[in-house]
Amino acid sequence: MTALDKRLNAFRPELADLRLQGRVEASRFVEGKQMQVATPVLDMRNAPRDDAGLDTQLLLGDAVRVFAEEDGYAWVQAERDLYVGYVAAAHLAPQSAPATHVVAVPRTFVYGEADMKKRAIRALSLGNEVRVVGSATTRGTDYALLENAEALIASHLQAVGSAAEDYVSVAESLERTPYLWGGKSAFGIDCSGLVQLSMRMAGTDVLRDTDMQEKCVGEPLNTGEDLRGLRRGDLVFWKGHVAIMVDAETMIHANGHTMMVSREALRYAVDRIGYLYGQPTSFRRP
Repeated sequence: MTALDKRLNAFRPELADLRLQGRVEASRFVEGKQMQVATPVLDMRNAPRDDAGLDTQLLLGDAVRVFAEEDGYAWVQAERDLYVGYVAAAHLAPQSAPATHVVAVPRTFVYGEADMKKRAIRALSLGNEVRVVGSATTRGTDYALLENAEALIASHLQAVGSAAEDYVSVAESLERTPYLWGGKSAFGIDCSGLVQLSMRMAGTDVLRDTDMQEKCVGEPLNTGEDLRGLRRGDLVFWKGHVAIMVDAETMIHANGHTMMVSREALRYAVDRIGYLYGQPTSFRRP
């Protein structure tokens, strides 16, 4: 049988996704149950344990397919980017009416009522999806109302289906966001998470990990050793790392050097990264 990437296909020796029947070996195949993420940011781990490694994160409203539950964890596959892993089952909910809006600023607050002077109940991240059922205005500020009467600043949302014109501008809005291995939100993010979330807000879904993005995002470029011909939006890949070009000479990336999303001159980054990890492996234009 053809070897499948376990990051993108749900199969274990004793259980597998029914859609993989005939392609993998497993004792039992199940269709999986449709659920959705019910918390702003949900960690996806590589084992059903609190101390297991963080592979990625899911965002509020993301749809998942649940194949099994064990020790408080659900073994799931994300519908948007196909990533497979373990999430806390308590933070999943049955699929409900579809979201109408998505958070379009790095971070915002949910209030108990339409008044910014009242208690903020929780914080939401860029990319979180919500269902708006009404509106209100308090002291000149417009609010979007949720089904439970909670409220968000209306200008912090955009309608589902609309998209930012420039994904690089989205990435720039996340500058100084803390670096988090496996992170994919405005509370903490890694290099490929920055690419994925920024492109998602601009209407394009891409796969999660750097090696996946290097194979399928856009078209390859041949810049030569002089690194000329790059422009805003191009991607620079190293082994295990990716950066977004802001212009012909400057890139933005979530990185472990500054431990945040930051800008850096491409030539300086090539020299700095090359010392330990080698030269760029490819350049691509989305």
